[in-house]
Amino acid sequence: MWFKHLHLYRLHDAPSLTADELLAALDEQAFRPLGESEAKRLGWQAPAGQGGSRRLHELQGQRLLTVARQERLLPASVVREAVESRAAEREAAEGRPLRRPEKQALKEQVYEEFLPRAFVRTQRIDLWWDTRNALIGVNASSRARAEDALDLLRQTLGSLKVTPLATKVTPTRAMTEWLSQPSARPAGLELGDQVELKSTTGDDSVLRGRQVDLDGDDIQTALDSGRQATRLAFTIQDAVSLVLHDDLALKSLRFADAVLDEAAENETGDDPELRLETDFLLMTQVLARSIEQLIDWLGGEASPAAPTP
Repeated sequence: MWFKHLHLYRLHDAPSLTADELLAALDEQAFRPLGESEAKRLGWQAPAGQGGSRRLHELQGQRLLTVARQERLLPASVVREAVESRAAEREAAEGRPLRRPEKQALKEQVYEEFLPRAFVRTQRIDLWWDTRNALIGVNASSRARAEDALDLLRQTLGSLKVTPLATKVTPTRAMTEWLSQPSARPAGLELGDQVELKSTTGDDSVLRGRQVDLDGDDIQTALDSGRQATRLAFTIQDAVSLVLHDDLALKSLRFADAVLDEAAENETGDDPELRLETDFLLMTQVLARSIEQLIDWLGGEASPAAPTP
């Protein structure tokens, strides 16, 4: 249940739906497997997986929803090779080069023919809706996957006005300052051992370090040369460690042993839904405090741009 990554969004004019009303809407967009001619499909599934039956869990204003994203994997190189082979055969048989519309039609034919035989990949995307703080967090490895989940929620609700969470001080500026000026680091922040530094001199070079001393001479020399931090690993209040990205994405989340021990102490037996709810509530409590602290360290929340309806 414990999130690995988190993309954060501010919710504007949140729809006033009861849990039952939201659940009914989710059921209408329930996941179903791909048809043979479909390349991608998204739908809502039970967060507890096969051991659960409910598509929504709500506890103390915290909602958990799960998207199942299924797609067929058809490499472009496979399609291209088949198109080139068939085009060459037709050109030889007809004694003329194929026109662009003919090649495009051939490409569509190959794609439709190969698609039903392509491998199918299914991914899970968890969505945390904090109704108390009008915040949505998506547990996804990329911003594109997070947007997929938001698009499905928007389709489910009819409207969803959200903007990526933004702060008055950019993560890049703050992370660079924390690295270059130890005295500027806020209390409760403990540096980790990962960093990404990008050049500001126009060559776009990137320096990445893992398991390195972030207060070491090599890092300081790179900063003195004008590089800026675009990723930085640190721990917030001894509760959760993460890698902060320049777009405010929280990656590689790891919860402290004390938090996981508390979850183990609250173990609720073999009921998968009850166990999920126990972990989810504890996790969101830790995340809500940590996000609030992080926003404060970054100068507070910035005024959002116009939300997407």
